[in-house]
Order: sequence, then structure tokens, then C-alpha cells
Amino acid sequence: MNRDKYLEAVRLRMPETRYVHTLGVMKTAKRLAKVYGESEQDAELAAILHDVVKFADRNWLKQQIVEHHMDERLLSFHHELWHAPVGALVAQQEFGVTKQTILDAIRFHTTGRANMSKLEKIIYCSDMIEPNRQFPGLEELRENAERDLDVLMELCVKRSIQFLIQKNQPVYPDSIHCYNELVTRKENE
Repeated sequence: MNRDKYLEAVRLRMPETRYVHTLGVMKTAKRLAKVYGESEQDAELAAILHDVVKFADRNWLKQQIVEHHMDERLLSFHHELWHAPVGALVAQQEFGVTKQTILDAIRFHTTGRANMSKLEKIIYCSDMIEPNRQFPGLEELRENAERDLDVLMELCVKRSIQFLIQKNQPVYPDSIHCYNELVTRKENE
């Protein structure tokens, strides 16, 4: 992997503030990967590419979802969700990423899903807790970052769902399934 090549490619596709966010996600993901015994290189690559099409044209994103037979339920939800699955497609087609775990970490970094891999959880949580984020309750998330990945994931998903509810926005089914699976697993342990 040529890290600098990927960083330059994503830098050209986004505003400077989003690039700074991407660097924060990358730093956080590498740290969490080390803590939780995941590949730091895989975490770094997924973090670099997680928002690769965040600022792509909305009509183009929609077209990719339809043409590539992605879950069309996405089109009934806020367009902010679209960049994740299309980003996984671009990571594969334009950047040559073939490792399914990296592609899935990109694909599900906005919604989560039931039975997420360790890398998927790391990218989802890193996106939320990276150093440049600011929102009420963030310190609690950061304090749990290196204690237990499943606890961190549950807190992050809860925060995301609560945010959507407060904004009177629908919650994508994968997010609900993610939360339910985490809570149910914890109850059964």
C-alpha cells in the first residue's frame, strides 16, 4: 500500500476540513487497531478511504447505488448514508482494494450492521471519536475507546441513533440491527 498516494488522492476529492477529519480517523483507527489486535495497515487504508466519495455529486452516488444493485432502501434515507457503500465500490474499482474486510469497514462506517467485524467497529468508532470531532457526550466515548471495543461500539451506535431521533430523522435498519445485536449479545454473556 502506498499510503501517500491514497492520501493525496482523497485530499483532492474533499475540502481541507474533511481531509483533516480523515487524518484524525486514520490516527485513531491505527491506535485502536493496535489496542484490539487488528491489522494497523488495514485500519489505516480503510480510514483513508472511508470518505473518498463523501463530496461526490448526489445524482452520481444515486446512480451508482442503482447500477451496482446496492440496497435500494438507501435511497429512502438521508443521502449522507450513500457515500459509504459507494465509497467501498470506488475503493475496489479505482484504488484496487480487494480485501473484503477493508471494503466492509468502508461500506458500513455510517450505518453499522449486526455482526460487525473488529475492523468495521474500529472504523465506525474512529469516525465518531477522532480528535477533531466536537459534540456533547464525546468524552464518554473517548474514555471507553481503549477499554472494550464492543462497549465503545454500543455507545457510538446509541449516540448515532439518539442524534437521528433528536433530528426527527429515520434510522436505517442496519443501525437498529447493529444496536440490537450488541445489546442482545451483552445480555446473553
